[in-house]
Amino acid sequence: MSNETAEALEVWIDQDLCTGDGICVQYAPEVFELDIDGLAYVKGSDDELRQSPGATVPVPLTLLRDVADSAKECPGDCIHVRRAADKVEVYGPDAD
Repeated sequence: MSNETAEALEVWIDQDLCTGDGICVQYAPEVFELDIDGLAYVKGSDDELRQSPGATVPVPLTLLRDVADSAKECPGDCIHVRRAADKVEVYGPDAD
């Protein structure tokens, strides 16, 4: 297998840094949602928000570009996308 093989990724939001701008929701409404508190949260395929700190959801491969763009464009730098296998961040403020 080549290095081009898609790896399982997960995404989480640091609500302490979230500005409530909603750019992530515009990019990937299937993965992000603003809650009543005005902050963004990730949500699973069951449409339930994951509200515990550091809660992650898998990144659907079909939405990878949208989720990556959300992390890049987020004014609060609070979206973290990492490999599920080793927790290495690939998009977001802690990515190399």
